[in-house]
Amino acid sequence: MQSDVAFLSLTVFLPALGALLLAFFPKDKPDAIKLASLAITVAVFAMTVSMLMGGDSARFKAGEAALQSAFSVDWIPSFNIYYFMGLDGISLPLVVLTSFTSMVAMGASWPIQKHVKAYCILFLLLETGMLGVFLALDFFLFYVFWEVMLLPMYFLIGVWGGPRREYAAIKFFLYTLLGSVLMLIAILMLYFNSDVRKLTPAQLETARIVLPGDAKSVDAIKSEKNAVHTFNIMALQSLGQTTDQFDREILFGKSIQWWSFVLLFIGFAVKVPSVPVHTWLPDAHVEAPTPISMILAGVLLKMGGYGIIRICYPICPDAGYDLAWFVCTLGVVSMVYGAFAALAQKDFKRLVAYSSVSHMGYVVLGIGVWSMSAGNGYNAAYMAQGWNGAMFQMIAHGISSAGMFFMVGVVYDRVHHRNLDEFGGLFARMPVYSGLAYVVFFAGLGLPGLCGFIGEVFVTLSVWNYSKTLAVISAAVVVLTAAYILWTLQRVYLGPEYKGPHGDHLHDMDLREKFIAAPLVAFAILFGVNPNLIFKYMEPTVTQSVEQLATWTENVKEPRLEAARAKEAKEAEAAAKHAAAAIVPADAAPVEGRQVRPAADHVSAR
Repeated sequence: MQSDVAFLSLTVFLPALGALLLAFFPKDKPDAIKLASLAITVAVFAMTVSMLMGGDSARFKAGEAALQSAFSVDWIPSFNIYYFMGLDGISLPLVVLTSFTSMVAMGASWPIQKHVKAYCILFLLLETGMLGVFLALDFFLFYVFWEVMLLPMYFLIGVWGGPRREYAAIKFFLYTLLGSVLMLIAILMLYFNSDVRKLTPAQLETARIVLPGDAKSVDAIKSEKNAVHTFNIMALQSLGQTTDQFDREILFGKSIQWWSFVLLFIGFAVKVPSVPVHTWLPDAHVEAPTPISMILAGVLLKMGGYGIIRICYPICPDAGYDLAWFVCTLGVVSMVYGAFAALAQKDFKRLVAYSSVSHMGYVVLGIGVWSMSAGNGYNAAYMAQGWNGAMFQMIAHGISSAGMFFMVGVVYDRVHHRNLDEFGGLFARMPVYSGLAYVVFFAGLGLPGLCGFIGEVFVTLSVWNYSKTLAVISAAVVVLTAAYILWTLQRVYLGPEYKGPHGDHLHDMDLREKFIAAPLVAFAILFGVNPNLIFKYMEPTVTQSVEQLATWTENVKEPRLEAARAKEAKEAEAAAKHAAAAIVPADAAPVEGRQVRPAADHVSAR
């Protein structure tokens, strides 16, 4: 356990330690500061890759669904808050994606010339916050890392962004802060209604539940007289699915976990982003410098999808079941809206930003496919396929979107504009750049053989057995995606000669830019050809999570719905009897010597 604590803690906090080290660097050595920052991001990436390769510290065994390298250490014991971290198949791919994207984004930061020292310090603090979000398994710790990420990104956009950087930074901050406030309300609702004494010894062990003093004793937990509240995410998952602690109705006939799901989902949907809480994204991307756009698209959007999969559905399945159609529809609306919005753009970077709204719609759609029902024997295969597709789509989009923003940044650094109508003919002037850009944009298009294809197909196939209408629409979005991608490639790289300003600066990529683009292109091809490189790590954990939801559906939700239907039928029958009794009282006696004709007889007699 000590080696796990040291290794995972070092992975998360090495960038923060590097930021502290950079504080002592002289300001007049910008290249040295950038090199030191790049070296730190390379070291973090090497550490995360070592988790995949195996080793004595924090090695991850592919094919196992359980938490690995998990540890729980006292932090604020008076409120049962612990320094609880661990890896599984859901978090590991995103941790590696975060370290990789941070490394290439730092390499793309060389054109930054203003306040280089402050920029690199904030960049490294941002990486610590992102890594912490994916590794934290205590809700309080998760929320701390979530907020740590907010301020560096605000300043990185607001100080080093474009002409409207203050507006974009404030908009990003307000939207994210709104989501954070709603998330905090849900966290407190779950915390004050939780009681780990109701968990079984096996569940307590899985959740690494500990108490101050007698930390390892299950008997000590069970013997507590008062409720033992917890922020432990694994414990909250067990409480939400196997007990009735979050089932108390609080508002409009809905339960604690139902409202917690709604609040959490809004907070995570802001980050995804989904329509209609997406409007911060295009502004943030357009004004942010290129490396920060790479981080935004490559990592930050994935934190929303990760939160929905890790927290919303396992802890609050009741609303996930009830709102499945709404979640799926929201994903499809985001896909269609983002694609049409991208078609309408004249700004190269804004077009790529709206493409992210569309592509992340596949993630929301795949997560929402609650296909388990009595009719199909509670078969979890379709939802598991949707979740695996959503997870793969997050990784694939992290690579392709970061690559697309980098390719936009390459030409922007040369000609200082992004007007698509003024581009053209770049293939002849910049052949290496254009060839690499084609691969990256085709990956975003979803071309078979590249990384963007696998996740979209898995999601669409999973939806077919849930709603054929939504499946057809999601498949049709591929045509819209091809339209704006191919039209963009034609306008920028083919077509007539370049007619914008600074045409004499259009030279091909230098060595640094090639070293950044090459791994993005390589992974786009590698994961498209051999997607099992990702699936073998995440599929067991995803499948286990979905099967647990299937068990909850069969054992908890369906009996509850059956009882509600039986109650409604009984009430309807009683109401019908009451209505019949009101029309013809059962104890009414006929009047002697008087015959009552039906109304029709009266009419005909007249």
